[in-house]
Parts: sequence; C-alpha cells; structure tokens
Amino acid sequence: MVRTRFAPSPTGYLHIGGARTALFSWAYARHHGGQFILRIEDTDMERSTPEAVKAILDGMDWLGLDHDEGPFYQTRRMERYKAVIQEMLAAGTAYRCYMSPEELNALRAQQRARGEKPRYDGFWRPESGKTLPEPPLGVAPAIRFKNPRDGVVAWNDLVKGPIAFANSELDDLVIARADGTPTYNFCVVVDDWDMGITQVIRGDDHVNNTPRQINILEALGATPPQYAHLSMINGRDGAKFSKRHGAVSVMQYDSDGFLPEAVINYLARLGWSHGDDEVFSREQFVQWFDLTRITPSAAQFNDEKLLWLNQQYMKALPGAELAARVASRLAALGADLDDGPDLAQAAALYVDRCNTLKSLAQALLVFYARVSPAPELVHQHLSEEARPALADFTKKLADVPWNAAAIGALLKETLEAHQLRMPKLAMPLRVLLTGQTQTPSVDALIALMGRERARQRIQAAG
Repeated sequence: MVRTRFAPSPTGYLHIGGARTALFSWAYARHHGGQFILRIEDTDMERSTPEAVKAILDGMDWLGLDHDEGPFYQTRRMERYKAVIQEMLAAGTAYRCYMSPEELNALRAQQRARGEKPRYDGFWRPESGKTLPEPPLGVAPAIRFKNPRDGVVAWNDLVKGPIAFANSELDDLVIARADGTPTYNFCVVVDDWDMGITQVIRGDDHVNNTPRQINILEALGATPPQYAHLSMINGRDGAKFSKRHGAVSVMQYDSDGFLPEAVINYLARLGWSHGDDEVFSREQFVQWFDLTRITPSAAQFNDEKLLWLNQQYMKALPGAELAARVASRLAALGADLDDGPDLAQAAALYVDRCNTLKSLAQALLVFYARVSPAPELVHQHLSEEARPALADFTKKLADVPWNAAAIGALLKETLEAHQLRMPKLAMPLRVLLTGQTQTPSVDALIALMGRERARQRIQAAG
C-alpha cells in the first residue's frame, strides 16, 4: 500500500511551500488508494512551539488535507530512537566520537585554510587494524553513523530523475548529540522505516539529506522509500518566495477572504499541470495527479492569478452558499443582516466586482450599515443642473413597479425629460446610495436596496 507523509517542523506557520508539499503527498496517497500520515518533527526544542503546531494543524484542516494516521510527534518517540542507536552501536554501524566542538571547529578551519571541504576526518572511527586512543575522562561522546567509504549512493528521483552521490563525499553523520538527543536526519530515517513510508515527497532543499538517509536505512536492513523532490517556489523576480514577496501563513489566506478550494487549485498548479486545465475540483485533481507531470524547474507564485482563480470559485458558488460564507465577515464589520435585502441576492449582484470574500463583505456593507457619503464627493458629482432631475426621479420612485427593469425605464425617462446624459444622474445616485463611485448598474442597485431605503438615502444626502 502507498503510504506518504507530511512532516513539518513546528518552528513557524504553515506556508505556501509546505502546504504544496502536503497537498502533493496527500493527493498521491488518495490517487493510489493509500494512506497519508501526518508527523510533527518537533525535536528542535528551542524553536518548536505549541502555537506553531496549532497553526500547522489549523492550516491542514482549513485546506481539507485529512490524514489517516497521526499526528505523530518525534519528541514522544525518543526511547525508540535511542534503542535503535544502541542496536547500531552493537552492530558496528555507529560509533562513539569524543571530538569536542572546539576540536571539530579547529579541524574545519585547518581544512578551509588548505582549500579542502570542511568535514569530520574520522579520527574516532573504528577500523580494522586501527588502534583508538583511550576515551577522555568526563567527556560525553556524540554518536556517529559509520558511513560507507566506497561506492555511490544513488536513487531514481520521481521528479528529478537519477541522482547519485559518491560516498567519499559524505562524512560520518552525527546521529545523536553528546547530550543523548538524536538528530533530525536520524529521527526521519527511523520514522519513515517504522511508519512504512513508501514515497517521500518533499522540497528539493532535502536532496543533500537523502544519500545520508538512504545509507542509514540500508545499514538498518530497511528498504528505502522512493523519493520525489519538489523544486522551490519563486517570486516574480526569480528569487525564492519569501515574506518580501508576500509569503504568509496559509491561515492568512483565510483571513484575507480566499476560499480553501481556490487555494488548493492554485497550489496544485504550482509546478504540476494537467494539459491546459486551469480550474478544476479537488476530486479531479486527485483523479489526475501523478508525479510524472511535476516539472523539475522552479514554480513562480503569482498573486494576480490566485485572485483571479478565487473569483472564479466565488462566482461558481450557489447563491445561498456564497451568502453563508460571507455572512460572518459582514457581521464582524458591524452589519445588521436582518435590516437589508436578501444576502444571496446582494452577493450575486456584487460577486463579479470582488475577488475575495473580504472585499465582497466590504462591498455589501452598503446594504446593511449606515452610509454617509463624503460631502466633497457629493459636491463633485451632483451638479446644479442635475438636482431637478434627481428630485423628479426620487419622487416617482414612490410609485414605480419595484423591479430593475421598471426603475431603469424611469431613469431613462427622467434623463430624456431633463435632457441629460446618463452619467449626470447615475453618478450622483451611486454616491448618494453607497458613498462610492463604482457600483453595479444603478437600476439593479436601487431595486435590491428597497424603495424606502433608496428614497431616504437620496433625500437625506441630496
């Protein structure tokens, strides 16, 4: 059975890159009828926080990336890691190293001075025919993995193709620090082994970790999983996507009014494609997803594309569901939803003009909250020649059949009677009714606002 995992470190929020990794790992498992495991790699005690764990779990839940097992926490598996280390020491695949941090730093400085790659020189590595010195008193050893000296470690990366590293380029990795805590690369290996992970899908910043992890797995007698390394996400300038490009927590997209299904769709297209399809459902994505369609080149984040996609999803929502999604945002802005038109109809009127739920809620406030047009805006758009036409139109609004077509006909009739062009009356009406100069068609706006509210706003402000 296919078993994938998402294993974030809780040292910050769930960002776009992590969310895409989670999505691809989740989709691969779902496509193959497998299982998706969530693991929290929290061994960095100084930087890991409960708040970051919650942010990750909230982000996964908002995106709808459900897991079959977990979340597992590495800090709760320490005894297992230590037991495996003891087994490796007994088998001779790991050894105790008494080199102090000061000695290691001095060694690396000497190597750099000679133009060599800084690395551990294997001083405490046991070898046939080699006599090791007596361990220094009072010094707690680190534990190092006895990496093979010869040959290559290679794998066929499911995204990047064949990759190989010479073992001579890899020094003996510390798998447990002097204080006894196991290191990241070792914990990952034991976790993937114990959890039966069959495919590891992660960012290509982990490529250099992979040969070390494969060697440790093979030393344990385990079959390494398949690896797929995803290229980074860049900003428009070609640099790695970061805060200066607008990189934020996944949950910030919720706050900003994006739909989770739109974000999922957008993430899916960051480095993966299915022909020319741009808008597709989560179910279609799972059906289509495979790793062969992932490009090995970096993906580029485009805010405008995400906004466009979000609007497509908003427009596709049934009116009642769109209203339900925007209602809480309106309430948070102080709107009285009981004093105004049907929210589904109002949302439908404005959805073509808004690309987030946040902007839609702000636009819809004109129906559910007090409107006070700026005096300078009224002065700018309500000319003296338009005032008689405005008064005439407002008076006749009291008796006109209440629908957009009838109101539109009255508007044209008033313009003809006063020999005015449409902007002369439409613009002051927009300002008086909403305090804004950009609105949907005036007849539809007035019809939805209601007879009394519309007349009151025109008369009070005009």
